[in-house]
Amino acid sequence: MNESGFRGRTSRWVFLGFVLIAGYFLLTEHRAHVVQFLPFVLLLACPLLHIFHGHGVHGGGDKRDKTERPGS
Repeated sequence: MNESGFRGRTSRWVFLGFVLIAGYFLLTEHRAHVVQFLPFVLLLACPLLHIFHGHGVHGGGDKRDKTERPGS
């Protein structure tokens, strides 16, 4: 049982190393293609940040109870 745990951890490190090395060579060989799309990635990131960042955390607004409003 101990041997399979060691094998599992070792295989994860080998896989992680393979992914890092493959990612490095992929980015270095295709840098010109990746760099030309960076402005579009930034433009896409802006609306995504507005949509997904901090809903309900604004902490302000109307703190009065709705029944305390004059004229209601």
